[in-house]
Parts: sequence; C-alpha cells; structure tokens
Amino acid sequence: MRLGIKLVFAASIALALLPGRAAFAADDLEKVLRQLDIAAANFHSTSADFEFVTEQTDPIYDKDVQKGAVYYKRNGKAFQMAAHIREENGKPVPKDLTYSGGKITLYEKLANQVHVREAAKYESYLLLGFGASGKELAGKWDIRYLGSETLTDGKAGVKTEKLELVAKDPDVRKMFPKVTIWVDPARAVSLKQVFDEGPGQKRTCLYFNIKTNLTLPGSDFTFKTDSNTQYVK
Repeated sequence: MRLGIKLVFAASIALALLPGRAAFAADDLEKVLRQLDIAAANFHSTSADFEFVTEQTDPIYDKDVQKGAVYYKRNGKAFQMAAHIREENGKPVPKDLTYSGGKITLYEKLANQVHVREAAKYESYLLLGFGASGKELAGKWDIRYLGSETLTDGKAGVKTEKLELVAKDPDVRKMFPKVTIWVDPARAVSLKQVFDEGPGQKRTCLYFNIKTNLTLPGSDFTFKTDSNTQYVK
C-alpha cells in the first residue's frame, strides 16, 4: 500500500516538473504570428464567398443569415474592403459595404440610401485574418492560442490555427468583448470568425472559395447609385 502511495506521489511530482501547456501554447502562438508576418508581406488581395450568421438568444431567439462575396486589397499601409451582400434569409436583399480611407460606406439598394461613417479606429477589426501580420494583430489585440483545427474552404480541408482575441482598445472591446478566428497562417486569411457582440448576441462569419493575390478591378470596391440616391451621415 505504501509503495502504491509512493508511486502516485512520484508520478505527481514528475507531472508537475513537465513544461506546462501554457508554455507550449506561447511557443505555438509565437510560431503562428511569425507565419502571419511572412504571409502578410506577400499579401496583396483576397476574394471569397461568405455567409454571415447573426444570432440573438436574449430576450428571444432570432437569427439572420446574409450571403454574398467579399474583397480585400492592400497596398503598403493602404487598405480597401468590400462586402457585397446579395441575399438575406433566403431573399434577395442587395447591399454593398465598402471601407476605404478610414470611412465605412453602406449602400442599401432597395432603399436607395448611402450611409457613411468614420471608422478608421476600427480598421483592425476589418483586417482580421485578411492580410494582417502577426505584429499588427499583437499590437491591437491580446491573443490566446486555442490549437489547430481543420476547416473546409468550399472543397478542400485546410488546417487552421484558432486564436482568441480581446481588443486592447476599450471602445472596440465594448463592441466586441471577444473575437475568435480560425486563420490559415500560410496565406494570412481567415476561414471563420466568431464575434462576441455582448450578452446573448454573436456573429459567425464563414468564408469559402478563398482566392489570394488576384488582380481585383476597382469595380469590386464600388457600387452604382443614381440621381435619387440619398446620402446619410
């Protein structure tokens, strides 16, 4: 009996002396951030199909699903993004969301209205997992490594690294207390993002058919209006 107790005690001491999982996670995170630094240096553009799922559980359950195509382009520090929403909850609801020069613009075609908002400080949120380097992420977010996971990019399985992000900027943190991304560090692109938008609310963004470093025309980042379009700031 005493021998058994001694063996258990010895095993416990041995386990305590092993490197902690936290140390391994820190090394894994550093490796992922270095990979992102390399990939981001060669990143110019991305196109992808998307599905955005917004869910509310409190006070009652509600779900909104948007589908469309998204485009990202970087040239040095200059960054452009466009999300062309073509379907909402199975119905055609065309909307165009663009970001350039520190401004977000939303064009609602059915209402024929354009909404403009200053959003330079939220650029790090828009860049998440699309051309952002490890240094850029670490500069804006506190990052926790959550391991590897294989997701599908339309057809093929892709090994991704799961990162939990908490914004260092309190204003961004109010909007998104926590963000989790599944990033392919070899291409500096995300296949999945989950935004915690406060108690009882979250948004899941899924990306498919991702293509990188294509030549994207300027029309991908614009939309057409007419003389009756209303502009709202």
